[in-house]
Amino acid sequence: MQVTVEIPDEFAAVLAPVGEDAARKLLEDHTAQAYREGKLTMEQVRRALGFATRMEVDPFLGRYEIYDYSAQDLDEDLANLRRLTR
Repeated sequence: MQVTVEIPDEFAAVLAPVGEDAARKLLEDHTAQAYREGKLTMEQVRRALGFATRMEVDPFLGRYEIYDYSAQDLDEDLANLRRLTR
């Protein structure tokens, strides 16, 4: 699907800074938000953005401060670390 968006000049530099591909920036922003809201899976993000592997998705999500690491994950990791260092 191709979408055309008109951005008022006064906001263009903020929404798509000079040197950035405005269409790509809008796609990435929208994709990150959809992932954050649970509307897309990591695999769907990968395909939507044309990444070859999932390993490219994690740094992308990190730029949007989206991390798939919960407090429960931390507790489990700490428990495993304690168990392994005894």
